[in-house]
Amino acid sequence: MALSKTQYNLLMKDYEERRRNNQVILENRYEEICSNIPEFKQLDEQIAHTSIEKGKALLKGADPSILQELKRSNMELSMKKIELLIEHGYPKDYLEPIYDCPTCKDTGYVGTEKCHCLKQAIIRFLYSQSGITNRLEAENFDTFCLDYYSDQPYKNNRPSPRDNIKAIKDYCYQFTKDFPQVHDNFLFQGNAGVGKTFLSNCIAKALLDKQCSVIYLTSFQLFDILEKHRFRKKTEEEDAPHLDIEFSYLFDCDLLIIDDLGTEMNNSFISSQLFLCINERLLKKKSTIISTNLSLADLTSSYTERVVSRLVEHYHICNIYGEDIRLLKAFHS
Repeated sequence: MALSKTQYNLLMKDYEERRRNNQVILENRYEEICSNIPEFKQLDEQIAHTSIEKGKALLKGADPSILQELKRSNMELSMKKIELLIEHGYPKDYLEPIYDCPTCKDTGYVGTEKCHCLKQAIIRFLYSQSGITNRLEAENFDTFCLDYYSDQPYKNNRPSPRDNIKAIKDYCYQFTKDFPQVHDNFLFQGNAGVGKTFLSNCIAKALLDKQCSVIYLTSFQLFDILEKHRFRKKTEEEDAPHLDIEFSYLFDCDLLIIDDLGTEMNNSFISSQLFLCINERLLKKKSTIISTNLSLADLTSSYTERVVSRLVEHYHICNIYGEDIRLLKAFHS
């Protein structure tokens, strides 16, 4: 899920295009007003003249009372402009600057921080480039089918696979309805093919439809980003801003989905970075979904007790069981 410089520049060009289009709209509105309300332009000319006089007075070191009078005069003229707009049936802010995102004024940044709209734009751009949006159209709550799960009682007197997955699915669905007021975390456990990734995609689609920021990564992709950020070389300095963007999104996005945890090559660095990711998101109260084929005992031996203790304490542990749905679909097809 890498964001290249070219992709970043494309997004910035989109912001430039927004500003340009909105400026054209504003200019057309101004021409419309001046055409329909000739007095409006005269008031603008008076304000411009008064502003010039104010500038001259400042240069000459004029008495402060004169500057105050010039300021008061411009304020009165501005109020007359608003009155004219309202009298002729226009909104009072008809000639105010137009922004798709008032927060950053279509720059993508608030100060030096990335605006929420830029974060969302980058995430959606990456999704569109990866093709995952097509997958979400096919894998969502509307297409979730319980028929692939047996309705027969499971071993050790556990609920049937169908009753089990229905309860998990219903809880996850309610989570998406309550989000972001509720920021739960989920650990989906189970053998390959039982629907862990499908259920993660259902949640991703529902939250993306609510304009929430969602990042979906396989465990390999996650640790690749963490490794690149941690061990980047000086020769990679040009890519540093984009690595920083990816890295920050791991902790700031509304929902992070880590798929197939345990399939990556594990080592002490991986374990420490997994704890960092889980712990930082807990501190920021950001939701995380982790899917894995590993049991809690396997996770403890593969990573650390610190990691598993966080999962046990702060995650809903959902054990999904049943037959391999991929095999069932292949058989029936």
